[in-house]
Amino acid sequence: MKKIISFVVFAALTSASYSQSLGYQNIATMFSRNDENGSARFVAMGGAFGAIGGDVSSMTINPAGISVFNGNNAAIAFQIRNTEIATTYYDNILTTQEDFFNISNAGAVLTFENNIDNEWSKFAFGVNFRITADFENRFNAKGNSGFSSFDNFPLDESQIPIVYNISERQEFSNFYNGELSELNFVFSGVYQEKLHIGAGLNFYDINFSQQIVLKENNSDGFENTLTSRFYQENFTNGVGFSMSAGFIYKPTKAFRIGLSYQSPTWYTELLENTNIINNDGFFGDTEIEVSNDDVIYDNTFGGNLPFQELLYKLRTPAKMTVSSAIIFGKAGLISLDYSSKNYNGLYLSGDDFSQENLFFDNQLKRANSIHLGTEWRINQLSLRGGFQYEESPYTNTVLSDNLETYSFGLGYNFGSIKLELAYRKNNKNEQYNFYSQYNQVEPAQLDIDNTVITIGFSVNI
Repeated sequence: MKKIISFVVFAALTSASYSQSLGYQNIATMFSRNDENGSARFVAMGGAFGAIGGDVSSMTINPAGISVFNGNNAAIAFQIRNTEIATTYYDNILTTQEDFFNISNAGAVLTFENNIDNEWSKFAFGVNFRITADFENRFNAKGNSGFSSFDNFPLDESQIPIVYNISERQEFSNFYNGELSELNFVFSGVYQEKLHIGAGLNFYDINFSQQIVLKENNSDGFENTLTSRFYQENFTNGVGFSMSAGFIYKPTKAFRIGLSYQSPTWYTELLENTNIINNDGFFGDTEIEVSNDDVIYDNTFGGNLPFQELLYKLRTPAKMTVSSAIIFGKAGLISLDYSSKNYNGLYLSGDDFSQENLFFDNQLKRANSIHLGTEWRINQLSLRGGFQYEESPYTNTVLSDNLETYSFGLGYNFGSIKLELAYRKNNKNEQYNFYSQYNQVEPAQLDIDNTVITIGFSVNI
């Protein structure tokens, strides 16, 4: 049977739970995430490339953009991310800060002049790899809600067992790991020197894990104390694919418009392994120790480590992007992308996911985003800036739950080689309810601050 779990991000979910880990509602939303990683130029300009093209990362927005290249090109980008999470739980604040490094993007484009048909002057083929979403993160919470969920000792055989219902403290540690990566294969052509048309196939690979530790310190009011440690883990791996198509039209030399569509992503096989299964009445590895007994209760004693496996499917929302750009000759440009994703399109199958799919229908909505970018050239130096605004997919949210991202960067052209640098920063608020089965406990408030530095190289080949 599928484990029954519940997690709160932005809003409370409806079902009771035995778990402090992510629920399928939020796993599905997380696997629909896009961190807008790409080349340093792409990042610095806010990912607004739907009508520009001419960058290896542009194929992730509009596959028609690769035929804007005048020659062959290869690029690679390295990313350094600093994430600071301030967690507030019953007026107690804990802050965690970590640095993460990865190769965020690598791609190449080959162009071919067509000397046979004057209508189609050029064709291009592109391949690109990028980290679409980086899940690696951790946070801690500590405080006292006044509520104890572990209030008895399982080995207490007294006629009147002691009840440890006075809460002293709770501690919660959460660890995420893994990533969603994307591999694009794109073909594009130029018709009558004004219309760029492209299409692509996109393949995805997911590896995700979460480990949580919940500790409680409780007492009975008569100097008897209880200490509990509760551990859950789940590991998910899978593959998926989507299709994309789009065009860029140049009515004049100074103005471009673009339109692109990315189909839903179909994850045909997601495999989850987890310890969230009933083990002596506890849905996770559990240790309990009391001050008036020398024996420690451990439901994993003697190698008792039950694990379960679930294979399921996921469909994530389609995405439509409308773009425009103004080109000021060789001096610079301004670009604007407007995208829309309907999160009601999320769908889980392969088990009884009726509650989760009902949640998608009732609690999620269409989320719109705006990407604005600009670039100005001074001889070999390029100065860039960008802004992104992305709505939360949840219906019951406040304005602060929407994501705002600011970026800027620069590039230097050495001739056949370009060196690029980008800086991006965003902040968002979330909630995490690690007692989601108990309405009397408030969720922890998370203030998440991300700073990303991207260093990139591109080569004309």
